[in-house]
Amino acid sequence: MGRDRFPRQSLGTLYSRIKQARILMVGAGGIGCELLKNLVLTGFGEIHIVDLDTIDLSNLNRQFLFRYEHIKKAKALVAKESAAKFNPHVKLEAHHANIKDPQFNIEWFQSFNIVFNALDNLDARRHVNKMCLAANVPLIESGTTGFNGQVQVIIRGKTECYDCTQKETPKSFPVCTIRSTPSQPIHCIVWAKSYLFIEMFGTSEDEVPELDHSEDNENAKEIENLRKESQALKSIRQSIGSDDFARKVFDKVFKDDINRLRSMEDMWKSRKPPTALDFDEMSKEASGISTSTAQHDQKAWTQAENFVVFCDSLRRLSLRLQQAQAQDTDNTGSTVLAFDKDDDDALDFVAASANLRSTIFGIETKSKFDIKQMAGNIIPAIATTNAMTAGLCVLQALKVMRGDLHKAKMVFLERSGARVINSDTLKPPNPNCSVCGVMQSRLIVDPSRATLNDLVEDVLKGQLGYGEEFSINNEVGTLYDPDLEDNVSKKFSELGVKGDSFLTVIDDDEENPRVNLSLSISEMSLPEDSKPVQLPATLDINRKPKTVPTATTNGHTNGHPESSGTKRKRSLEEDPEQNLKRSKMQASFKAEASQSDKVVIEDDEHNGAIVIDSD
Repeated sequence: MGRDRFPRQSLGTLYSRIKQARILMVGAGGIGCELLKNLVLTGFGEIHIVDLDTIDLSNLNRQFLFRYEHIKKAKALVAKESAAKFNPHVKLEAHHANIKDPQFNIEWFQSFNIVFNALDNLDARRHVNKMCLAANVPLIESGTTGFNGQVQVIIRGKTECYDCTQKETPKSFPVCTIRSTPSQPIHCIVWAKSYLFIEMFGTSEDEVPELDHSEDNENAKEIENLRKESQALKSIRQSIGSDDFARKVFDKVFKDDINRLRSMEDMWKSRKPPTALDFDEMSKEASGISTSTAQHDQKAWTQAENFVVFCDSLRRLSLRLQQAQAQDTDNTGSTVLAFDKDDDDALDFVAASANLRSTIFGIETKSKFDIKQMAGNIIPAIATTNAMTAGLCVLQALKVMRGDLHKAKMVFLERSGARVINSDTLKPPNPNCSVCGVMQSRLIVDPSRATLNDLVEDVLKGQLGYGEEFSINNEVGTLYDPDLEDNVSKKFSELGVKGDSFLTVIDDDEENPRVNLSLSISEMSLPEDSKPVQLPATLDINRKPKTVPTATTNGHTNGHPESSGTKRKRSLEEDPEQNLKRSKMQASFKAEASQSDKVVIEDDEHNGAIVIDSD
């Protein structure tokens, strides 16, 4: 009995297309390991795996393609090696690299039949979404958080893309809160990780995403104070390795800085003031406590135990930094340590420092285990959710390959409702989306001759008929608008516009503006007698849809009552809150009390349901 007997029976004529398909999978983590196994066993002919990460001990509980001996090895390479054993007839290619690297350009994306996203990084997801739209390749987007999961089919011009709905941005905290008025454990953890650790062992000039450095109101004053404190810590850092190094650091951040904050009486009129710590008193209290305390990561340490771990981890990190600097052959003095949640020395220092600061401000302390989750921005992952999500990815991909896009769904996993798997029809592109609600085109550029003025005058004004009111932007910012003409004489290379980068043209005409024009740059040597910037095809750019306000009365739409049993559908512009809920996978599930002990799975074909008793 052949290996492909059952897939051939199940998939029929589609199976031959699957065997010839070329697939890209981005991400080889929790979802990626399950997804790669499914793709290999289904029989997809050629699969490329891209992942930048290496394997950590914490991955092994859910990323089943990896073993203990694989720790510190590249995920993509090990995933290829492990998955090949499931089906030796599938061609696997692994790339231990960043999907944003120049080698993965639009032409490379165009060589695939389907792209699968199995990422946990918002920026990388947006990049893959943009590249698939530019290459006109179907994308199966997926993600999980604990018991929740999501699968989304994205096809240019037919469905909404990843950026059509608003996404929750990573949380950042004002400097004034982190430095002066923490009120939650996360505030103290961010202070220990993104301020104290960096000042002592890293580079203080680095911008840290957890800290909001916007200089407005009191935040600007705090940023200036933070700079002064950084200079004071730099002078203390010069004594690293000395016998009194721990005392100097401790006194600075847990005594002197706290006493200075207490002196600002207006700050504590409505809140409890902090209490400074004394190094000598803490030393007496901690006498007899072993440094092995750091190994107990499931319980919150006492104040004395935190002191012991703080001093010991500071000693360990100082020794490591000195050894690394001694091995710096360039003698540049730029050797630093970086925080890693799986680095016990760094985690011990951050955990103890955060807990000591929490004690000072009367905030609940946390265990080392909890602090690791929070400092490492770890999203709860459950192997079963990953497996179900990966299976749904392949099922949606099969519908795309059959051409049955009308049967494809936006699928959600949700634990609490009666329906574990819930689906929604794919929505059309959001006309106001800055990524897919645009006109896509390629722009051929001769890098040796092309200037921004060639694009403005010859292409946009001369060929496409733009007026005076428009702007040109790239990832960095605005390159041109009517009030910014400094760049028009510069070559594209001087502006950092290279092959496979993007330019966005925004029409600011007040009466009838065009949709945004997204231009992917292709560098090519062009004949000297030809124009150095060219469009490969004539474009007819659509105009932006006019927003017509909908007359609404209480219980009525356009003056007419809604029919019984129906709900008024609202556009994305009218109901951004509802749109945001969809993007966060918070689908609404209604369940009868009698169904609470059952699992219900929707049947796509007949809109029925399969009910599975919990027994």
